[in-house]
Amino acid sequence: MKILLLSISIILGCVLIGFKSKSIKANQSRPNVLFICVDDLRPDLGCYGNSLVRSPNIDALAEKSTVFMRHYVTQPTCGASRYSLLTGKLPRATNQLTNEAIALNISKQARTEIPETFIDNIKRGGYYTVGIGKISHSADGYLYDYDSPKSNVLELPYSWDEMLFEPGKWKTGWNAFFGYADGTNRQSRNGNVKPFEKADVNDADYPDGLSANLAITKLKELSNRKQPFFLGVGFFRPHLPFNAPQKYWDLYDESTISLTTSPELPQNVHPNSLQQSGEFNSYKSGEEKASLQNPVSDNYARKLRHAYFASISYVDAQIGRVLDELKKLGLDKNTIVVIWGDHGWHLGDHRVWGKHTLFEQSLRSALIIKMPNSSNGVRQNAVVSSVDIYPTLIELCNQQKMPGLDGKSFTKLLGTNKTQKWDNIAYSYFNKGISVRTDRYRFTQYFREQQPTLELYDHTNDPFENRNIAVGSEKIIEQLMPIWKKGDTNIFMSTDKK
Repeated sequence: MKILLLSISIILGCVLIGFKSKSIKANQSRPNVLFICVDDLRPDLGCYGNSLVRSPNIDALAEKSTVFMRHYVTQPTCGASRYSLLTGKLPRATNQLTNEAIALNISKQARTEIPETFIDNIKRGGYYTVGIGKISHSADGYLYDYDSPKSNVLELPYSWDEMLFEPGKWKTGWNAFFGYADGTNRQSRNGNVKPFEKADVNDADYPDGLSANLAITKLKELSNRKQPFFLGVGFFRPHLPFNAPQKYWDLYDESTISLTTSPELPQNVHPNSLQQSGEFNSYKSGEEKASLQNPVSDNYARKLRHAYFASISYVDAQIGRVLDELKKLGLDKNTIVVIWGDHGWHLGDHRVWGKHTLFEQSLRSALIIKMPNSSNGVRQNAVVSSVDIYPTLIELCNQQKMPGLDGKSFTKLLGTNKTQKWDNIAYSYFNKGISVRTDRYRFTQYFREQQPTLELYDHTNDPFENRNIAVGSEKIIEQLMPIWKKGDTNIFMSTDKK
């Protein structure tokens, strides 16, 4: 009898071991995802060709990744851009062009069979999902006003198993987002602050250092789970204010920092296509104000670019710490790493300091994707859109594909510099205009009274979009118009105005 029981125990043990092995194998077939969002990160990085910017950690990752050289967002503002990223859809209502896009279209909605975001999709497929910091629009993932106490209402109610943030001395996420090293913030000081700060402090004396610490702690916990995970980490800088510890400012010699290649207003363009740097000017203690009529001085422009680059270097260091922990835990062998900038930023380009335009500087942002065990890096020149990220990650994670997405999977572009018959089209929407970026051109149509309403830029001859050549290029526009119309979602009721 004892022999029989022993035999049964051995058999059951082998069966259980077999199930465990199959479970582990199943988890390995579904890679983890580390998704890093960086606010206002234009592609000013070493891996994108800017040798001045010190970004050693992102550059090291890029050496083993696919670096998308021409990635474009659909809306050049934080909340709206993230709305399209998360839903895989182009905007179809004007409230989807605002920072309240997620709050108005996703938050507080009833749960349905359609996932609210690609993260919800992944979660429904068995992933454990954790968010840290600014992944959606809110600085900490909860709905409340800039100057209000933190609420308990999640911005994405069904996407997260855990939504985390460490506000430190700033007490709330929004205070931290606009925080200065002494614990104050833009709101508490009624806007009487500079648009930058360098303080002789440690990394964790600014919020992004705390987010990196939290991500490192959470990775250790996730490494012990027998479940694939999605970890989203949202860093604040280089969004305004450009605040970073002194040591990151010291990486640069301000006198050697170059200025924009587009210092003047673009030719043949109405000023309404641009903007008056209102967000930048809301920092009332800035040394100079910016406007289309009166650009800031060269000296101040260098100081501002210095501050932006220092902020990039600070965030790069925090990303490096998280990536080091991923490797230390051995998780890099089964983790997809994504670094995504939610849009670009004019650094004095066309006299603008900020985003909120349909120009290349505002719409082009960083996108870097590293596959597990990848050892070769490539620069991919295909034109891709943020809405393409949803279907791509769903395919890579072997999750349920969703109908009705505007994006398309670019998995065939990963690990290669070939375009594989890719169509090279990205649509963007803002300021009563719809813009399409193709392999060679940017074509924009505005629905407004001010002329001209058509803008065409030839990136072969004018990569910085300094001259609108729409007049005299009617044949080119005739060829581009059918492509443009495919992106016309009637968001501006354009069909009624034609």
